[in-house]
Amino acid sequence: MLAINFLNRGKTVDATLSSIEVRVLGALIEKQLSTPDYYPLSLNALMNACNQLSNREPVVSYDEDTVLKALESLRKKSLVRAISGPDMRVPKYAHNMEEFFNLAIQEVAVLCVLMLRGIQTIGEIRGRSARLYEFTDLSEVELTIQGLVERQPQALVVKLARQPGTKESRYSHLLGGMVEVERATQIKEVEFITPSVKSNENERV
Repeated sequence: MLAINFLNRGKTVDATLSSIEVRVLGALIEKQLSTPDYYPLSLNALMNACNQLSNREPVVSYDEDTVLKALESLRKKSLVRAISGPDMRVPKYAHNMEEFFNLAIQEVAVLCVLMLRGIQTIGEIRGRSARLYEFTDLSEVELTIQGLVERQPQALVVKLARQPGTKESRYSHLLGGMVEVERATQIKEVEFITPSVKSNENERV
């Protein structure tokens, strides 16, 4: 896997994430931006956020142990912190995404929807991020994405080739490395091709 290395506090850190870590981190970001009154999240609340049936691609079914292991890995990478106190019955968890990558709120929103919903067009990103950040128009979304694509020393988003028969470019986050991007692209291409194949088979019948 291609490592995603970042300079954090003067040290080079491998911040390449597994698919489970991406989902856990994305869920924390989403809840912070969409329902701040209920953030940070307990382990149970975070597990439910990861396993939501809506606004998730793919839909998953993680247990608490799976989420806890991902949290521990993210904590070691300085991307998540645990919060406890006398008024808390259980520990709660918060992300450090903005601080770690030095991101603006609109950049966090774009990355969040890409982490939770996979490969998307600019229009899809704008529509799906409405609960997290209100972009004024598509050009603001495009400028935000372009900044993430051209980011130095390490890009956080990549522009993908257009699918056959489509006009819009698609984008993917790079937090899981290029291997994950290529795998997701192949899945999307299969989903795109399958309906026409079935249609041709029906015509022959």
